[in-house]
Amino acid sequence: MQRIGVFVCHCGSNIAATVDVKKVAEMALHEPGVVHAEDYQYMCSEAGQELIHKAIKEKHLTGLVVCSCSPRMHETTFRNAAERAGLNPYMVEIANIREHCSWIHKDMEEATEKAVILMRAAVAKVNLNAPLKPGESRVTKRALVIGGGIAGIQTALDIAEAGYPVDIVEKTPSIGGRMSQLDKTFPTLDCSSCILTPKMGEVNAHPLINIYTYSEVESVSGFVGDFTVEIRKKARSVDMNKCTGCGVCQEKCPSKKTPSEFNRGLNTRSAIYTPFAQAVPNVPVIDRDACIKFKTGKCGICSKVCQAGAIDYDQIDEIVTEKYGAIVVATGFDMIKLDKYDEYAYSQSKDVIT
Repeated sequence: MQRIGVFVCHCGSNIAATVDVKKVAEMALHEPGVVHAEDYQYMCSEAGQELIHKAIKEKHLTGLVVCSCSPRMHETTFRNAAERAGLNPYMVEIANIREHCSWIHKDMEEATEKAVILMRAAVAKVNLNAPLKPGESRVTKRALVIGGGIAGIQTALDIAEAGYPVDIVEKTPSIGGRMSQLDKTFPTLDCSSCILTPKMGEVNAHPLINIYTYSEVESVSGFVGDFTVEIRKKARSVDMNKCTGCGVCQEKCPSKKTPSEFNRGLNTRSAIYTPFAQAVPNVPVIDRDACIKFKTGKCGICSKVCQAGAIDYDQIDEIVTEKYGAIVVATGFDMIKLDKYDEYAYSQSKDVIT
């Protein structure tokens, strides 16, 4: 068990005017591993840092939680103070009770309740922390971008323009994301496709960018600088190297009752389809749940009319393993069913809304 010290900053009146800092300090003493807790006007001041130094020495602290402002402002300050007292700096955690509590709440009781929760979370993290030592390791100079919407596209272009190879993994049959469904963009009301379509073409043609569409990340292992990622390339049932994008298969397909995902169900699409006219790649995919051939073993019209011989009913999912030094998650803004991830306390707290 760690020996943790908790320090609660008033930040003048920035925090103390809305958060009951003394109560936060008192509640900290009930947390596992906490052997010392106190509050002070300005923890970042020399006097505040001296309190930390003194407590580490006298109470033989092995971990530290500072309830204060954003770690962007003073995490380095407090870690340096801890290190000067002989404590590993990576055993210091910040609970941001200013930006996350006092500056966004008016009710002291609610702000204090939230501050206590953040303090408890930081204490729990310190209890699981281990001392770290900075070091160097080889970095795989290749990046993975998960998500092929406008954010993922621009990210891939920026990384590639810096000279590094990039892979994009997009779970739908085409890159473009939600922006491809919009008519205009906020706030200038510019034409959405006029902005997006050239970028889709650019990312598709870039020599350092590889695109996995109709694919999903199966697993990630490793660490920063050296990730191993398994990618599932779902069977399109269409050979991308043979398909010319003529569209005849979609015209002749007799199964046309599936609601169009691209048009949000306002019309229907065929079982073999390209999501939208400017799709990248411009290669259709067979929806096996809607395809008569896969459901009954009959039909096969798309194969008969495809002069390029691109239809492949026997195609199966493929797992590819790649190495990356960095992973960017740009998976969009669609809402998810929160009860699927109840570790985020959706069913337990009225404050978890998305």
